[in-house]
Amino acid sequence: MEMKKLHDVELKRLQQYEVDVTLDPDTANPQLVLSDDKKQVNDGEEWMDLPDNPERFTLYPYVLTEQSFSSGRFYFEVQAEGKPKWEIGVARMSINRTGRITATPENGYWTISFKNNEFIVNSDPVVHLPVRAEPRKVGVFVDYDEGLVSFYEVEARVHIYSATGCTFTEPLHAILKPGLNNRVIWSGSGDDEEKRRKRVE
Repeated sequence: MEMKKLHDVELKRLQQYEVDVTLDPDTANPQLVLSDDKKQVNDGEEWMDLPDNPERFTLYPYVLTEQSFSSGRFYFEVQAEGKPKWEIGVARMSINRTGRITATPENGYWTISFKNNEFIVNSDPVVHLPVRAEPRKVGVFVDYDEGLVSFYEVEARVHIYSATGCTFTEPLHAILKPGLNNRVIWSGSGDDEEKRRKRVE
């Protein structure tokens, strides 16, 4: 599948729908560590003793955003440079968060992964896409009413993949899985180097 180049005007059109989102600590798997501003997450490599609330992912290291969206269009970006493995996208509010999870649209997940130097569309069956260059910043655009989820490599101006004809019947959250590498991956706009490198000792 050939990836389409994105013109600057097209990217700006997407970015006008950019939303300010924060990560929800109540949903974060106990292995994940969130920054104080809830804009960044890294894999802490150790299982933390956290409240066993029903919103939390119990096995896989996922985290949702506090904000959800149930109409219109929205867009967000994630810093991905130097991260060898991650998963990003959106998920419906009622997804299963306990035990083993199969992240497919049938189960309420619309995501892509990056690992082994390729993009993977998490569908049934999965779709493997080549990578032109190491992704640095990934953008996700959702048109709720049109049933569209699109993924972009922002710095390279490349359209990665679009899921069309999606059926959304409840609020959607942005979802992130940073990968087992103890590195920050989510980064909100305007953060500085010190924040990006923050770690929990």
